[in-house]
Amino acid sequence: MFSTPLVAALALALPASAQAQASASIAAGRAQASALAPSEIVAAAPAADWVAIAPSDLLVMTLAPDAAGKPRQVVIQLMPPPFSQGWIDNIRKLAAAHWWDGTSINRVQDNYVVQWGDANAEEKAKAKALPEGLQKMPENAYVSTNGELTAELVKTMSKAQLRQLQESPQTTTTYQARSQVDGLLKSDAYAFRTLFNAGWPLAQGGGVPDSRVWPVHCYGMVGVGRDLSPDTGSGAEIYTVIGHAPRHLDRNIALVGRVIEGIEHLSSLPRGTLPLGFYDVAKGEQRVPIVSIRLATELPAADQPKFEYLATESASFARYADARANRRDPFFIVPAGGADICNIPVPVRRVTKP
Repeated sequence: MFSTPLVAALALALPASAQAQASASIAAGRAQASALAPSEIVAAAPAADWVAIAPSDLLVMTLAPDAAGKPRQVVIQLMPPPFSQGWIDNIRKLAAAHWWDGTSINRVQDNYVVQWGDANAEEKAKAKALPEGLQKMPENAYVSTNGELTAELVKTMSKAQLRQLQESPQTTTTYQARSQVDGLLKSDAYAFRTLFNAGWPLAQGGGVPDSRVWPVHCYGMVGVGRDLSPDTGSGAEIYTVIGHAPRHLDRNIALVGRVIEGIEHLSSLPRGTLPLGFYDVAKGEQRVPIVSIRLATELPAADQPKFEYLATESASFARYADARANRRDPFFIVPAGGADICNIPVPVRRVTKP
């Protein structure tokens, strides 16, 4: 699918990304270069650098047990505003209606995606009826704008954070302040720049500096399947990335979240042999049954999973990003000197303590 020049472009050096991000924090006395491995930096991050994920933003997908009888559960974090909210509202309605119960994983394409939903969706006589009130989203909702993102961020900032922002000599806008650690990729094949914000990988500007902002297709990201344009999908058909980041899909499909636990139950599934990786049931290939998909808030309190992500505005994340771009731990001989946005996955951890 990728040409050789395109593959090479994906790995462009990033002296103004992770390394420069950390350098800015180091210069300001917030972070220090480290010979620790990225995982060690994450393990040492103080509690204050972790952000709780609301249970209302978690989808819990339960698959049929595997061949050995072991349970399989996948947890998905939904994206925050302003991104893809119409589709996410639909997904919440579908989950509340228990619509996915008894559906299946129908497509597993190697180094690309796993897709699930109604296996009979293309046959009107057999298709599962969708709940009432699902929105039909326009194609321009695949992206947001700088202004919309700023407005949403201001809503979530405390008075102390806003005061600090106003007093900061290093930033001139809310957007820049929240992106301090993320910085810029000096060159990206798909956007003017890429950045992290509030725990998510984003891109801005289609080759030129403009106000459009969108989430990017990194490993584990979750999107909405659709038909040919102008169809944009309802949210009933969903996929997740299980291979090299297919960034060419950015701005062409709605991204609605990411898998934060259980991706191994999807990435290890047998590959389908029909075109695009669909299972050939006529030849005995087995779709994977979905027992249920629920919002975590619908589960009993004791069963609701709890997760945190490492704040992408924290000094710990600056050190972690720098270590991902420039490995100094003993195994490595030559630091890479860069990393693309998808090679700095945002750390997420399950919280086991009450």
